[in-house]
Amino acid sequence: MHDVARIAGVSIKTVSNVINDFPHVRAETRARVNKAIDELGYQPNLSARGLRSGRTGVISLIVPDIRNAYFSELADAVMRAAEARGLSVIIEQAGYNRDRELLLLRGPRTQLVDGILYSALALGEDDASVLNSLRTPVVLLGERIFNGPTDHVTMQNIEGVQAATEHLLSQGRRRVVAFGAHPGEEIGSAGLRLVGYQRALANAGIEFDEALICPVDQWLRADGATAMRDYLARNIPFDGIVAFNDLIALGAMRVMQEAGIRIPRDVAVIGFDDIDETKYTLPSLSSIDPGREEIAEVAVEYLIERIARPATPLPPREHLTAFRLIERESSTPIHPAAAPK
Repeated sequence: MHDVARIAGVSIKTVSNVINDFPHVRAETRARVNKAIDELGYQPNLSARGLRSGRTGVISLIVPDIRNAYFSELADAVMRAAEARGLSVIIEQAGYNRDRELLLLRGPRTQLVDGILYSALALGEDDASVLNSLRTPVVLLGERIFNGPTDHVTMQNIEGVQAATEHLLSQGRRRVVAFGAHPGEEIGSAGLRLVGYQRALANAGIEFDEALICPVDQWLRADGATAMRDYLARNIPFDGIVAFNDLIALGAMRVMQEAGIRIPRDVAVIGFDDIDETKYTLPSLSSIDPGREEIAEVAVEYLIERIARPATPLPPREHLTAFRLIERESSTPIHPAAAPK
C-alpha cells in the first residue's frame, strides 16, 4: 500500500478508501490509485482486512447435492447475484447427511464467511433451535424449517405442481402419474408437490388413485429411469406424467421411449425446475420454472441486510417466488378439442 500511495501521489488512507470502494473519492484520484495498483500487481490481504473489519466479503451456499442440476443452476444464480454486490461465494455440499449439515452450520469454517445461504434437507422443524444458536447470519432456502427464526426464501411447490397437473388434465388426460413421491413426507418438496397434484385432481372432479403415485428415491436421472422401469412392469395404464423434478422426468422419458411409448401422443410429460437441459431433449420437456433467479436475488439481498445489522434483530421474513409454466414438445396437445367436458 505504501508503494501504491507513492506512485499515485496520495496518502495510504486514500489507497485504503479506494480499495474498500468508499464513495467519497474523486474520480481522478480513484483512477490514479487503480492505475498504480495495476502497475504493481498489488492484491489486498483479505485475511488481514477481515480481521480488522470483522468481514470477509465471502458467503457460503450449502446445498444437498451439486449433481442435481437444479442446485448447480441455483449456485450459478447465487454467485452472479453475490458478485453484483461485491461478494464471493463458497459452495458447500451436505450430501443428504444430517451430521454434515450441522458441521457446515456450526463448524470452524463458518468463521471464514460473513453469512450462510442454507438449503436444508436433513434438518426439519424440530431443529429450528439450531438456527437460533448460530452466530453467523443465515437465510434459509427450500422447503424445510418453515416458521423458523430467520428469513426463508422458497418456491410455490403446491401451486406449481397444481398448475402442471391442470395443464395435462386440460388436454383430456385422465390417468396422470405423480412421479417422484416420497411416501410419508409432508414438509419437503415431494410432500408439498403431491398436495398440488391432489388439489388439481379434486378441482377437476377426478378421484385420487393410489396406483398412480410412483415413488422415486433420489431425484436424479438414474433414479427416474429405475422407477419408470419398475412402474411399467406393473402394467398400470396411464396417459400423463407430472414429474416432481426435471431430472427424473428425463430418466423416465428415456425408458418410455425405449419401451415404444410415444411422447406426447401416448403419454404427455411435464417436469419441475426448468433446468437448461429441458430445452434440448427430444422431445423438449415442458416444465415449471419456479423462479430460481428470484430466489437467488432475494436470498442474497436478505443475507446482506442481516450481515449489515448484526446487533439489530430482524423479524423473520418469508418470500415465495413467482412461477411460470413453460410448455414444450413433451406436453403439446395432440387433439386441440380434447379438453374435459
